[in-house]
Amino acid sequence: MLWLYSAGLVLTVFLAGRIVVSSLFGRPNLACLCRRYPGLWSRTLLRWAGVEVEIEGLESLDWNQPMVVIANHQSWFDVFALTAFLPAKLRFVAKEELGRIPLFGPAWQACGHVSVNRSDRSEAISSLERAASRIREESLAVIFFPEGTRSPDGRLQVFKKGAFVLAIQTGVPVVPLGISGSRQVMPKGSFRVRPGTIRIKVGRPIPTAELEHAERNQLLNRSYEAIAGLMVDVGADPEKGAGSHPISTEDEEKSG
Repeated sequence: MLWLYSAGLVLTVFLAGRIVVSSLFGRPNLACLCRRYPGLWSRTLLRWAGVEVEIEGLESLDWNQPMVVIANHQSWFDVFALTAFLPAKLRFVAKEELGRIPLFGPAWQACGHVSVNRSDRSEAISSLERAASRIREESLAVIFFPEGTRSPDGRLQVFKKGAFVLAIQTGVPVVPLGISGSRQVMPKGSFRVRPGTIRIKVGRPIPTAELEHAERNQLLNRSYEAIAGLMVDVGADPEKGAGSHPISTEDEEKSG
């Protein structure tokens, strides 16, 4: 296990370091590095960890089109699996703390991923507005884990609404993904990595072009149900477990 972390650290320092150097000196190869290195990094880490990835429904979408991708979140390996195998111009939306990780954070930001300050509502909104201004222009697939954090028990948790506000604002479809098996590889709260198989099921796009901002809650609930139906090894029964239900209209009104 120690060798995996050591080798992973060396790989991360090397790849992230090259991206940071290119960004600091304004080198023209930055865009190329940001396209190639995240996939290389993820595929290498998956291979070293003995993790295979199976994807169902990948061919059903045109990944060159702009979209908001949402997925359940069980493990750090969700990020590796999506980065390694989704054939799109990916940009992740994640908590601001990732941007503070030495070397990795500056590389993450240089490649255009979106950091959100959850403690500052206005700043979080500004971050999403910047993403909205780019998603159509650059044909991006912007990825959210709308639960906001990894599930401790595999059950689907309450969704935050940022992804759905962005989708309606830009008029791009929401593409739901169900991820299974990653929690067995590396569950939340554990540093142990086990070989295994991660399965990703791609759902049908949910159109948003005709929706208005006031309908964000309905879009959230529909997306929640779609992901729950795509998850293979765990359910999302609203009657089981605290937090295992989508946000209600009442909750939406309370949360602003």
